[in-house]
Amino acid sequence: MAQFGVLLLNLGGPAKQEDVKPFLYNLFADPEIIRIPITPLQKPLAWLISTLRAPKSRKNYAAIGGGSPLRAITEQQARVLKKALVARAVDAEVYVGMRYWHPFTEEAVRKLRDDGVRKLVILPLYPQYSISTSGSSIKLLDQLWAKDPELKNIERVVINSWYRRPGYLQAMAERVREGLDRFERPENVHILFSAHGVPRSYVEQDGDPYQRQTEETVEMIMQVLDRPNGHSLSYQSRVGPVEWLKPYTEETINGLAERGVRSLLVVPVSFISEHIETLQEIELEYREVAEAAGIHDFRRAKALNVNKTFINDLADMVVESLGVYSR
Repeated sequence: MAQFGVLLLNLGGPAKQEDVKPFLYNLFADPEIIRIPITPLQKPLAWLISTLRAPKSRKNYAAIGGGSPLRAITEQQARVLKKALVARAVDAEVYVGMRYWHPFTEEAVRKLRDDGVRKLVILPLYPQYSISTSGSSIKLLDQLWAKDPELKNIERVVINSWYRRPGYLQAMAERVREGLDRFERPENVHILFSAHGVPRSYVEQDGDPYQRQTEETVEMIMQVLDRPNGHSLSYQSRVGPVEWLKPYTEETINGLAERGVRSLLVVPVSFISEHIETLQEIELEYREVAEAAGIHDFRRAKALNVNKTFINDLADMVVESLGVYSR
């Protein structure tokens, strides 16, 4: 029986080509992702969007091996985190719950309930809070807890955001430093932090703190990095006709080229694991944009994945949240 548990929450991704359309359907059927004023239209519209987007998405996933590596990386993070907790004399089981694909959050919750978890740390793997990511996952958990009387016996500790954590910032600075040092003249490299976008209305109308937290993250990483390189922040992965947070990454790359930038390091700032947005969108699409604009010295910083500094900081965060003794 596991007294303590940690639930890692993430988006999920299709493991193979035939998973792409149902994954997209699940994504767009979430009203926190695509907002439809007329509720009964949510699912039909999700079906339409997923049907139209599936061919292009399959092609993009094919370019990175056929499917998303997100599940494998997240499960690896869970294993390494468990070892880090054991090293701190904390016996906690670590579970993985994905919002839009297997292993679904519902599956993870059933397992931790059946395992007898009594105190649970809920840890979204999104450093910055957004209603469309952490918010959506936590709302689902609230619904599950409301439906199942057994779950009400489990004490929940929710970590809403952790972008200010010293270990996270240090790990990000390590990745940026590694990226810069691959250039012949690191001091001449412009650093472009690219974050996943959200519709502007989420920030302006709903008070989503995501943009503010992302901007703060970038400035804190640069302070820890302590190098004189110029830097910018932009947003990627927009969907649909509504306005998303600006500046958009492809437009920023073109603007930097016009300003004379010729060496560019793109840093995925809101992504802590490699997946379609890092491996395909940044690595392939934005590389083409940069090349066409005259930036031929283009590189991407690696996502954190199981970076030791990062995982150790997650373990410390869990210990603090559990309120248990750690050696």
